[in-house]
Formats: sequence, C-alpha cells, structure tokens
Amino acid sequence: MSVDGVLPFGQGDFFVCDFFGAMPKHDLASMEHPLFSLSTRPDRRILSYDHNGSQITVTPSVKGRATIFDADILIFCISQLMAALNAGKPTSRTLTLTAHDLLLATGRETSGDSYRRLKDAFERLAGTRITTNIETGSQETTSGFGLIESWEIVRGTKAGRMIRVAVTLSDWLYRAVLAKSVLTLSKDYFLLRKPLERRLYELARKHCGRQPVWRVSVDTVLKKSGSSSPRRVFRAMLREIISRDPLPDYTLSEEEGDVLAVRPKEVVDRSHRVPQISPSTMEAARALVPGADVYALEAQWRAVWIASGRPQLRSVDKAFLGWVKKQDRPL
Repeated sequence: MSVDGVLPFGQGDFFVCDFFGAMPKHDLASMEHPLFSLSTRPDRRILSYDHNGSQITVTPSVKGRATIFDADILIFCISQLMAALNAGKPTSRTLTLTAHDLLLATGRETSGDSYRRLKDAFERLAGTRITTNIETGSQETTSGFGLIESWEIVRGTKAGRMIRVAVTLSDWLYRAVLAKSVLTLSKDYFLLRKPLERRLYELARKHCGRQPVWRVSVDTVLKKSGSSSPRRVFRAMLREIISRDPLPDYTLSEEEGDVLAVRPKEVVDRSHRVPQISPSTMEAARALVPGADVYALEAQWRAVWIASGRPQLRSVDKAFLGWVKKQDRPL
C-alpha cells in the first residue's frame, strides 16, 4: 500500500498509509455521540445535541450531512495512524490513501461507481461542520471544524477513476488519535448494511465493552443514536434488529421498564437466550392466521417454550410456525 513520490497537496509532511490489514479503530467521541447521519438520503437538517454536558451542533453542507457510511473513511485513517503510532513511526494529519485499498478495507466494491461514491463521501465529510465542547486528547474546547479539513484527488486514470487521494483530518480528530482515545472495532462492522445496526454496534462497543451487561433506556438509545424516527417507529426497528441478532460481538434484548440490555456474545448463556423469530416468519404466521395478533402468538409460544424447560431447537422459525399451525382456535 505504500505510495511513492512527493505529492503537491497543502503544506507539511504526508503520512503514507502502508499498514495492510490494520485493525479497524474508531474515535471515542464519534462512538459516543451522534455526529453522523443515519439517513440514506441527503440529510440537510441541523442537528443539536446536548447530553450530560456534551454539546454538539452538526451543520450539513448543500451535499447533506456526512453519513455513518462516510465515517468508514475516518475509521480507515484512524486505523492507519494507530498502527503507525504502535509501531513507533511518525505520523501527520495529512494522509495519502490508495482508494482501492480503502474500498476493500471497508467492504466496498471497487467498481467505477464506487469511486464516484467515495468522492461524494469526501465532499460530505469536508462540508459537514461540527461545533462542540467535546474533550479530545485531555483538552476541552468549544470550536467549529469540518470532519476533515481538506482532501484532494492525487492521480486519476484517463477514465477518471480515483487512484490515490490525500486527506487532512481535523486537528480535533487527530488530537484524539494521538491521545489514543480510540477503540478497536470488529472487522464485521463493515458488513452491517443498515445504518441503525452500525450505530447500535458503536454504542454497544463504547458503553458495554467487556462488562457482562450494559442496560440503557430506549429513550436514551434513541437520543444517542441520532435517529430522526418517531419513538414508536424506532422501537419497532429496534425489535426487528433484536430478532435478527446481526451485531458482531454483542447481543441485544428487551427488559421490563423499556430497557435495552446489551451483552457480549461470549458471556451470553445460550441455553437461556430467548429464541428470536425472523420478520419473514412473523409474516408467514400472519398469513396462517389472518387477523390474529402475531406478537401475542409469539409471546404465548415463548411462554410454552420456557414452561417446557427451554428445549434446544434446531430451527426456531420452523418450531414457531409448527406451533401456530396446531392452534385450533382463532386468536
């Protein structure tokens, strides 16, 4: 991944990304607070966020607010810088990236259209302005800055494909890296294709870590996620994610009192986990008993499963549908 030559970008030295396969790392502030949009469409709303003394205003450009997928670029840069720091190598705020490696490292295709989307992501990152008092590197300042200070295409083919780019991180983010205010992410994080799944993983990684359980109210999760969905819609999305259990490293469950419980998967007692039924199976159940409350059926079936001693199930979905078919009364 090394890049040769001297490149005419800004002033000062470059840091050349040359740590192939560096473990992905994210800065703590981005994991803690909703800096990035979860929308898949251009999000031009100004976000104002205040939580436990941390104040943030995120102002998008005409291109829209930087998305949680755009943040992959920052994760890649942070990962490279941390690998260099751990190896005792010099670093700088300006990095040279091989676009192909960046796309591969973050689970993207390397088609021509992917390079165009990468350019759009750089533009949103540079255009999104942050005003905050969040502390990074043992300093608390109230300041405004872009998520990246600047970027530039370094070389392109005759077809216009982006080959290498240079990007200068904000001083705020670079200071966080130098202070090692970062956490390692699972490489499977990049396989999560739904924005809320990614945000929930970030919150789980930041707040749960390796402790047995982290409990948080649904209202707080809604606030910290940055989701613009109404509460009831957000709860439905949360339950759908709970049912599929897609997050690497962590599993989610609902508890009484409108509480979300987050546990590392290695400490979950699988024999006591409540079986999760897929959304497609719920739709199949709805077709079997038109007009029935399938969620009430689900609760009844789980109660039967618990009462029968929590038997091991080869297929949770097949077991549930089989039970539904045996019901001889309308529900």
